[in-house]
Amino acid sequence: MDMIEKKITTKDYLTKSNLPASDYVINPYVGCPHACKYCYASFMKRFTGHREKWGSFIDIKECDKPVNIKKLQGKSIFLSSVTDCYNPLEEKYRVTRNILEQLVGAECQITISTKSNLILRDIDLLKKLSDLKVAFSVNTLDEEFRKDMDRGSTIAERIAAMKELHREGIYTVLFMSPIFPYITDCKGIIDATKDIACEYWFENLNLRGAYKQVVLDYIDTKYPSLKAEYRKIYIQKDTAYWKELGQFLQDYGEKSGINSINYFYHEKLVKEKKEKGK
Repeated sequence: MDMIEKKITTKDYLTKSNLPASDYVINPYVGCPHACKYCYASFMKRFTGHREKWGSFIDIKECDKPVNIKKLQGKSIFLSSVTDCYNPLEEKYRVTRNILEQLVGAECQITISTKSNLILRDIDLLKKLSDLKVAFSVNTLDEEFRKDMDRGSTIAERIAAMKELHREGIYTVLFMSPIFPYITDCKGIIDATKDIACEYWFENLNLRGAYKQVVLDYIDTKYPSLKAEYRKIYIQKDTAYWKELGQFLQDYGEKSGINSINYFYHEKLVKEKKEKGK
């Protein structure tokens, strides 16, 4: 697919974060070539003037202002919340690498989330960051399902990249997100990665906005036997599945000796963070 590329100017790479576990976010790009069917970030089109299909455009952010390292002291920063900072265009534009070069020596906690093995290019910089976590997003071991959902690196490539970073002493996270009810093999993913993951994050599939019907239509076509279950969860708002899965993940995690965080109740966590900040 041809990608619409445009350079834009931003006043500051740093943005205050609404995420429950970070103080700031950095999004080096607007848009994302991974074109995930379930991507909540597609809402960004409303604020950027883009009318193109999500996944067909990318704005490359340029900023003359250096990242304010003093401002970040004792804080946490997340790359990235509405794009993948290691999307394929990063190989060409190197915006993420430029930002990481500025963050070397910063006294803050840095988390990078990606679906790309391009991150291996920057191992030299990653090893210089004193408090770093790298999270690889994996929600299936089925490559055909992965190809239906996103244009990121293959699952095998993500796990291999995770293994390499773990071998280099970098703190690795398996970000199981989003978990598709009755499709994501949570136990299988844990078993396949528990030797290379320092921590697990679990996040459920939330459906809202334009992509809600896209995903439900996909389920109707590819997994017709699950149609009723998905209607129960996403139309009737039945939370029983997530409660049962949450308990299973807690029990299996304890049995397997893994560290994990459950983000199933993301909206509640965001609300609690806002109230705490008042």
